Amino acid sequence: MTTVQPPFEDAPRARLWPSWAGFARRLQWPERAFERARASGKAEDDTRLRIFFVMALFAAGFVTLGLVAARAALFSGLDLGPAVSALAPKARADVVDRNGEILAMDLVHYGLYLHPREVSDRAATRAALLTALPMLSPTRLDAALNGDHPEDYIQGGLTPEQKTRVHDLALAGVVFQEEGGRAYPLGDTGAHVIGFAGKDGTGLAGAERAFDTSIRAADGKTPVTLAIDLRVQGALQDELTAAGDHFSALDAVGMVVNVRTGEILAMASYPAFDPNAPGKAAPAAMVNHAAATVYEPGSVFKVFTLAMGLDSGVTTVNRMFDVHTPLVLPGQIIHDYDKGDRELPLWEVFTHSSNIGAARMSLLAGAERMDRYWRAFGLYNAAPSELVESARPLYPRRLSDNAVATMGFGHSISVSPLTIATGMSSILNGGIYRPLTLRKLEPGHAPAPGRRVIAESTSRTMLNLMRLNVTNGTGRKADVDGYCVGGKTGTATKLVNGHYGTGHSKNLASFASVFPTDGPFNADRYYVLVMMDEPKATPETGGFTTGGVVSAPIVGKVIERVAPFLGQARHVCPVNSVGPTTVTGAADLAGAER
Repeated sequence: MTTVQPPFEDAPRARLWPSWAGFARRLQWPERAFERARASGKAEDDTRLRIFFVMALFAAGFVTLGLVAARAALFSGLDLGPAVSALAPKARADVVDRNGEILAMDLVHYGLYLHPREVSDRAATRAALLTALPMLSPTRLDAALNGDHPEDYIQGGLTPEQKTRVHDLALAGVVFQEEGGRAYPLGDTGAHVIGFAGKDGTGLAGAERAFDTSIRAADGKTPVTLAIDLRVQGALQDELTAAGDHFSALDAVGMVVNVRTGEILAMASYPAFDPNAPGKAAPAAMVNHAAATVYEPGSVFKVFTLAMGLDSGVTTVNRMFDVHTPLVLPGQIIHDYDKGDRELPLWEVFTHSSNIGAARMSLLAGAERMDRYWRAFGLYNAAPSELVESARPLYPRRLSDNAVATMGFGHSISVSPLTIATGMSSILNGGIYRPLTLRKLEPGHAPAPGRRVIAESTSRTMLNLMRLNVTNGTGRKADVDGYCVGGKTGTATKLVNGHYGTGHSKNLASFASVFPTDGPFNADRYYVLVMMDEPKATPETGGFTTGGVVSAPIVGKVIERVAPFLGQARHVCPVNSVGPTTVTGAADLAGAER
């Protein structure tokens, strides 16, 4: 018997066929069972087999669906709670303050849509919707009701409560679609520092923009914690808003910083806005003036000037300066707001806030030395902050004698309050310059290392001088019993059409404060800054709009309110080691400083 070998090209098919054939035979067994039932003449068996086969198919399908559903329920992550399961795919994490209080969060919102062809009574539908949702645009609603589109978008960002209010009306043709949304439960509190996000889930301003990557990466599960203390923020913003309204200020700024750690505990800008509806705010109200606006700060800059002179050895606190004779420069004569005695020691140049004395000391230091210290204090750059709004300063590129003299008392240079706070913190914390941060420093973690810019002894002297200025000088209205408050006033006449204005209507009134001025440098110490832009005179200020009578009292109120939150206990302040304990023969310096 001869065996015929199949052609070579058919070999693969032959090897594969047995598996396919076996599979096909297994699929045909029901049909063969039916044929056997018919052949035996038992039609009922044929019917039972067919019914059994269909039932088996359905049972297998249900079992498969059950297994898939069980797997989804057990392993999909939906057991993490309703807050997580309701988040959109591109959910943003909650933003919380240093104590875990919610500042920003994702909430489910709804879009309102209209199917005009399904509306039976247009007038009644219109009236009902406008009553339930007063914020709706009547023009937009009328266009949708009278249009011929199958569906029109009416309003987005509706809360669950607003949706329920409309849903309960049972209006034909009114439908909703779920959409993601960012909510800011505190309204305008902290709006400028928290910022806001767009409808696409992208951070557009403030911390929402600064930490956009971290907020997205958290995928809605792990909160992003800021250094902000909501209690401090609320107190600062409350006092700043009240003062802004009272003095009819153009704008205003407030900050509270822990100078030991560099954490920004509060940052406020006046006027405020509601981040839940940024599109309805005036553009000017949305500017974070603390970071994005530059000002000629005035005499608060004397803190930098004296720190430079003392640290470099150019002067001492007791060196005498002529403040009686105006300082004559090419094309410029520098006067004091209140004419002083023939000579004043440097410590009294500070407490009297003498522009002549500060200018003479700056010229004594010279342009090269000023340039070196100003760079070390970060005054020539935008503040190194997470906030992208941080603005670059304006300053003369060539330090002439006029520029050196006027920069010594805070003119000829415009910087942001954030830049001032960053540089001044280095003078008050023992001499270390480090960027301020909106990130919370976790317990047990050391602050950023920073770099030394002045000696620790200079820092201590400046703290004593600032304390002396509050007890005996221009900052007396900021004093709060038991907290050893120090500070420096500033009143800068604003440029108007290239010329410095006259009178009191165009001033920037500032007070830069620190408390407590005593204690070791490894203890917490707090910087408080308030700036009022173009405050209007009131009867209680005696017609003045200076930092001493406008901003210093605001700082005192803020410190009184926030010190307990910061763990600061009242205590007896030590006797100041700089200058005398009293100042005699002085006018009311709180209203006369410049």
